[in-house]
Amino acid sequence: MSPAASAVPFAAIGLDLGGSSIKYGVVDQAGKLVESTFSHATTPAGAHPQAVAEVMAQIISELQQLTGSDLFGVPVGVTVPGIVIDGVVHSAANIDDAWIGLDAVALLRGQLNREVSVLNDADAAGMAEVFAGAGSFAGAPIPGSTLVLTLGTGIGSAFFRDGNLFPNVEFGHLEIDGVDAESRAAARVIREENLSWDQYIERLQRYLSHVEFLCSPDLIVIGGAVSLDHEKFMPQLKLRARIVPAQYNNAAGVLGAAHRAMNH
Repeated sequence: MSPAASAVPFAAIGLDLGGSSIKYGVVDQAGKLVESTFSHATTPAGAHPQAVAEVMAQIISELQQLTGSDLFGVPVGVTVPGIVIDGVVHSAANIDDAWIGLDAVALLRGQLNREVSVLNDADAAGMAEVFAGAGSFAGAPIPGSTLVLTLGTGIGSAFFRDGNLFPNVEFGHLEIDGVDAESRAAARVIREENLSWDQYIERLQRYLSHVEFLCSPDLIVIGGAVSLDHEKFMPQLKLRARIVPAQYNNAAGVLGAAHRAMNH
């Protein structure tokens, strides 16, 4: 290892794969995002695994130039919009079906030439909140059960107990009143169905009451763009759990992925 490499102040790289873009950034030794490195690249058309891996390699090359470091030995955390078990992808949302059954860790480790951790994108966003955001206190997870929900085009979910993740929890796909929950309570329905806040609150209350019955969280963190308007709906919700807006939205996947890489 060169002297310059041994002095690298960076702890991990986070890569957040989505259907249209790959968000990325570098996290320092304190677990904080280096803001100057946070950006995004276009996801290759079709999002085939090999094409994505090549774009990620290019991203790391650009980060090396940007930071003035070879980032030697700095691990990478990668999110995938699908179920991930022991590094193998078992479902694929808005990415090529070739991901299904793929050992993503093996593919990316070979392409990126460094240690790689792969996890579900909603789990990564949840980790950002639980270890550094609205679900944390003094740099540690708040004790008890925490449910992180991202309300957007669908509903992403991540569930924790004392900071321990229960991976691949798909609470957005619960059946409520005979339909998929996210088709009724995802934030997109406000615009698509021209709902008033009162109408949306009624749907969200129905959904959250059911989820609360199933897993009894102590804290519910709501993310997604709709959380920026939290004062319009959160005070009207009647739940046993405390409910708060997420601290991170756009960068949550990058931070959570990097955290997993740092501590895997």
